[in-house]
Amino acid sequence: MVKYDRQVFNAENLQGGMETMKIKAFSVEEWMNAYETSAKYNIAETFVDSLTLEELATIDGANADDFFRSLYPLKLTYGHIEGSPEFRRLVASLYATIDPHQVLVMNGAIGANFLVFYSLVEPGDHVIAVHPTYQQLYELPRSFGATVDFLKLRPEHHFLPDLDELKSLIRPNTKMICLNNPNNPAGALMERDMLEQIAEIARSCGAYVLCDEVCMNLLQDDDADVPSIADVYEKGISTSSVSKVLSLAGLRLGWIAAPQEVITECMKHRDYTTISCGILNEMLAVHALKNYDKILRRSRKILRDNLALLDEWVEKEAAFSYVKPRAGTTALLKYDFEVPSVNFCTGLLANTGAFLTPGTCFDMEGHVRIGYACSTEVLQAGLEQISGYVRKMK
Repeated sequence: MVKYDRQVFNAENLQGGMETMKIKAFSVEEWMNAYETSAKYNIAETFVDSLTLEELATIDGANADDFFRSLYPLKLTYGHIEGSPEFRRLVASLYATIDPHQVLVMNGAIGANFLVFYSLVEPGDHVIAVHPTYQQLYELPRSFGATVDFLKLRPEHHFLPDLDELKSLIRPNTKMICLNNPNNPAGALMERDMLEQIAEIARSCGAYVLCDEVCMNLLQDDDADVPSIADVYEKGISTSSVSKVLSLAGLRLGWIAAPQEVITECMKHRDYTTISCGILNEMLAVHALKNYDKILRRSRKILRDNLALLDEWVEKEAAFSYVKPRAGTTALLKYDFEVPSVNFCTGLLANTGAFLTPGTCFDMEGHVRIGYACSTEVLQAGLEQISGYVRKMK
């Protein structure tokens, strides 16, 4: 039985009741920090079922011992400050219009997003952010003195932005529009036409468009046309990482892909926060990027098999409904019982070991976020535990 302490995490914290240094508590990260290591069935996580070191080393058919022996002569210096030339070249190859010098390595996509805001957003700026999304994308610009307006993503619109509403939010001082594609938590997907229209709206006021693309290419439909914002708009900024798609969250490596003037500004600010991101981590990431297509096939199979399982479960569970995700690693489940989402999730964890994220983390009470990118066995067991727990609640 998993025990939990309400003093560690409570609804007041989730709703931003605790503030430090003019920034609200990061609800979803506080939630994960408090409980994820104690979960038996972690169906709250957002990265695709992690690779082991051995699986990574042998992904191309190489012998694991030979692979690791090849690293023995490596001197553990800082390495290349902006990211190794090979790492930047391989990342650039994921885009249609980005050159290696337009790529800057950071500690995960969370570090990449932070650096973009730190470098570009100033007091008095206006920022538009989709909502619900990853809290960093709106609380950070707010903490740097910007006014932030939400572009609401509604279930009746399949959690896609209303572009007329976006136009109405634009101001002369709009500095940046913040997107997340695919969306976390809902799994909505903006395709080329919508991205091009957003770019045109941003162009009308000269705003940057920052798009967190950490689940880039994790599509349910092979025919979806989903370019990076960096390939659609001359002021588009893409952030991503090796965590989700390549199942290597533990390497803590991400990047910014952006126009050269943005990279230059980010590099100037980066010198105050980061030296390098780890030469050994980069070498492992390079090996993964060389085998990107193999790992992507693995990730897509896990996600497609698991979404089919989740979809079948939702069909059978009368208490739950959802807008079926088109991409990414998460879904937002709506429930019909009168229990606060924090209470439901803590009770579920304490009684079953199954771990979900309360909707309050995304200002979506009456919902829970489920991560369906874990192993199929864990997802199956977790869903069974939810079903049993809900039956006992009635």
